[in-house]
Amino acid sequence: MFFDRARIYVKAGAGGNGVVAFRKEKYVPRGGPSGGNGGRGGNIILFVDPGLNTLYHLQSNVHYRAERGEHGGGANRTGANAPDLRIPVPPGTIARNAETGEIVADLIHPGQEAVVARGGRGGRGNAAFKTARNTAPRLAEKGEPGEEAWLELELKLVADVGIIGVPNAGKSTLLSRVSAARPKIADYPFTTVEPLLGVAEIDHRPLVLVDIPGLLEGAHEGVGLGLEFLRHIERCRVLIHLLNGASPDPVGDFEAVNQELTLFNPAIADKPQLVVLNKLDLPDAQAVWPTVEAAMARYELPAMAISAATGEGVVEMLRRVRAMLDALPQPEEALEALPEFTPTPDRKAFQIDQIEEGVWLVEGAEIEKVVKMTNWDYYEAGLRFQRVLNALGIKQALIEAGIEEGDSVRIGDIELIWGYENAFGE
Repeated sequence: MFFDRARIYVKAGAGGNGVVAFRKEKYVPRGGPSGGNGGRGGNIILFVDPGLNTLYHLQSNVHYRAERGEHGGGANRTGANAPDLRIPVPPGTIARNAETGEIVADLIHPGQEAVVARGGRGGRGNAAFKTARNTAPRLAEKGEPGEEAWLELELKLVADVGIIGVPNAGKSTLLSRVSAARPKIADYPFTTVEPLLGVAEIDHRPLVLVDIPGLLEGAHEGVGLGLEFLRHIERCRVLIHLLNGASPDPVGDFEAVNQELTLFNPAIADKPQLVVLNKLDLPDAQAVWPTVEAAMARYELPAMAISAATGEGVVEMLRRVRAMLDALPQPEEALEALPEFTPTPDRKAFQIDQIEEGVWLVEGAEIEKVVKMTNWDYYEAGLRFQRVLNALGIKQALIEAGIEEGDSVRIGDIELIWGYENAFGE
């Protein structure tokens, strides 16, 4: 079974907590705060491992959690950052956020990597809160939670050449002839039920080919095996369109397959194609070749005839494919390396809703993060939280919405009472 899809859960590490501490050396009177910051939590990183060609290794273990950063210490000691958790994937892997469908990583080249969940920053110790007015703060933050998400991984095989055609055209035979790949071969449709990669060598240069299972009319809608494997053609730069020389209508087969490519993704149908009539060792193929050659001339496509079974014309075919690849512009790797700037949501934005009589819900990325990082064990933490509410405009917004003393306000995992000390009191 070919594993080209996977669903995994990733959770980056939380930051370490900051601490409250004071210098206590004998000869340092009023030594002041010395609580250190926590360390950063570990990131979750996907990286390309060229030794992999499926997502099988992600089927048995779907949960990946990075470690949290170490807590800070006294004497201004900062906690150590946690190590990153690195997950190998094969070239051609696309990672999407399962909830939003947004692409978070598109990994093609060996060594390429992407952070798919960022570790939380360490909480600040009380030394960071020292000011001229508060020289001995008894306040420290908890570490920021790490990002978490369910990811949908999809593999699109990376190959120079895709071999396409109707079932039983001889694609597997051709792949076994030109490379060390050993696909299952038999004289019935759908012998190949999964894409197969092979590496050929022509004139001392490698050529990576992928055998795509046979396409039928309606493949773009899931008929036969088409829908599962059409996407593997998208990364190929050149297509060998193999025609069955024993078919009653090879030209009709060609048109049907091209129509399916267009319906699935028009960009695929526009890729350079070398049309190859196979099974030239059969009298039927020899008889139909002039018709195929004339039809391809009308389509302005290069065409040739071979026998994958005997090897006739195969070397010449590989040389033509190599020449077609060399004539194409180089892949736009430089463009892929450019940073992509996309608008980011305003983290300080918030929304207030009255969910029932006397109960208010406040939602917003920044205020919910502050809630998680506030250490409510310290009295000063509550005072600082009120200052944050004022700075973000949440307190004024609640007043304008009609909140009354004694009402409950829910933010993240906490519930506060309006008007009382250590909550929203004046």
